[in-house]
Amino acid sequence: MPKMKTHKGTAKRVRVTATGKVMTRTFNPKRAKRARTSMYGNREDRAIHPTLVDAIRKNLPYAKATPARHLQVDE
Repeated sequence: MPKMKTHKGTAKRVRVTATGKVMTRTFNPKRAKRARTSMYGNREDRAIHPTLVDAIRKNLPYAKATPARHLQVDE
């Protein structure tokens, strides 16, 4: 079976944390003329909405494995 290709545009814009969250940078250079204090909050990475996570994970077939909630051991 052939290897799946990583979507390079998605790979440049998104990262997957060790716990499996899909994060993206929110800064928008078009808003550079706004006050500096309002831009500081945009530098942070933010989690992507859960409805989009499955579509993004299909574009990143070799991203880190499943989220931590799937790794919990049933007692």
